Formats: sequence, structure tokens, C-alpha cells
Amino acid sequence: MTRWGNNFKQRGEWVELQFMAAAASHGYHLLKPWGDSRAYDVGIDQSAHFLRVQVKSTSSRRRSGYYCRFRGGGHDTGYDLASVDLFASYIIPTNVWYLIPTAVILSDKPKTGMKSGILLCPEADSHYNRNKYEPYREAWGLLGKSGSDLSRRTKSR
Repeated sequence: MTRWGNNFKQRGEWVELQFMAAAASHGYHLLKPWGDSRAYDVGIDQSAHFLRVQVKSTSSRRRSGYYCRFRGGGHDTGYDLASVDLFASYIIPTNVWYLIPTAVILSDKPKTGMKSGILLCPEADSHYNRNKYEPYREAWGLLGKSGSDLSRRTKSR
């Protein structure tokens, strides 16, 4: 058994705990929905707004990065802005978080919906062309935004 369990369900639970601990250490107030019936894993309560966060993880090395899937776990039809505001993607081997607004992932593939996954490159040279997600590395400040703020910021980038 590895440190995060011996199956994907256990690893997912471990990664959610890692996210909650990291977010709490940055001063955010967290809510955990009961069961697995919501599209999001963790809620961020900032009094004026509520942010829905889906937590993902990867250790799947591909070329110069790590492939992070955005489908599966009962949500095979994908996620949308009506159910998730932000993805927190954890790269297990490098201990790096990417906090990416859902609208960024959706805008990368506007005609066919959401991408099934992205390549995150925490170890690559910052000029490497696949590093378009680097602005979201350890972007804990995004948890203080509302879902509509995250959506607007994406459209204006």
C-alpha cells in the first residue's frame, strides 16, 4: 500500500484531505459535501460567496509533464460552469498544486466541451510552450474569488 491508499478512491480521499489542509493553511473556510453526489469535492465559504472546487490528482508522467484527467468518477459527461468553479490539480510526485478556473479548461475546447485532460509541466522550462497553465501553479489567491469573477477573468485574458 502506498502513502495515499491502494486504489483510486482512497487516493482521491487522501488528495482531498491534502487540498483541505493546504487551503485551510492559507486561511480559507472549507465545507465538505456529504457523499459523492455533487460534482465538486470541497466548498470554499468566503461569506460573500461560495466557490465549488473539484480536486484532481495525477502521478501519470507523459513526455515533459503530468497528464491530469478531468473526467471519470461518475461525471463522464464532464463538468460545467454550473457545477464547478475551479479545479485543484495536485501533481503527486512534485508536491505541486495547480488551481485552474473551470472556464479556462472549458475555453480551451469551446465547440466540443471540456477537454478530457491537460498536461501540467511543473518541472519544465518556463518558456516551454505547454506551460500555459503555469500562472495557476500554487494560485491560492483564486480561492478568494467568486465563480463569476473566475469566469470573467478567463474571458478577458
